Amino acid sequence: MRIIVAAVLLMTFVSRVQAEDAPKAPMPQKEHEWLKQLEGEWVTDAEAIFEPGMPPVKCKGTETVRSLGGFWSVGEMKTEVMGVTMTGVMTVGYDAQKKKYVGTWVCSMCDLMFKYEGAVQGKVLTLETEGPNPMTGKIVKMRDMIEVKDKDHKVMTSAILGEDGKWASFMTMHARRKK
Repeated sequence: MRIIVAAVLLMTFVSRVQAEDAPKAPMPQKEHEWLKQLEGEWVTDAEAIFEPGMPPVKCKGTETVRSLGGFWSVGEMKTEVMGVTMTGVMTVGYDAQKKKYVGTWVCSMCDLMFKYEGAVQGKVLTLETEGPNPMTGKIVKMRDMIEVKDKDHKVMTSAILGEDGKWASFMTMHARRKK
């Protein structure tokens, strides 16, 4: 009987020591809080320029954005682009080690995964990446800027860095919260 009691006491002691020494799960930080305002159901209205000198292409669609554990914003966009349905998924989170926002963009219209790094200044999240220029196909520096106008309106502007060293917008999307 003493052996059983000793074994139970030892197991209880070991369990308590392990529980106290177990690493604590990370908690979302204040930088993650910024992402909460992106969550929800949105109706989108966009204009994109695919060829210089041509009128912009207008697109209407939807965006659904949810949180993944308070760490990640995961958004799925659906829109019609020149008669073709396009679906895209954007992830954005905050990497505490890099001290940067990070994320990805994939869509049904290309085979490239764009990888983002960026920062927030006020109401604007700027995410930088590289990818094909939609007008030439040449790999260039790109950025997506998400500006929160208010709790029911946000604007994403996509731009490329030109050979002249200037940023040129090629897409602007207004998203308004579904009522």
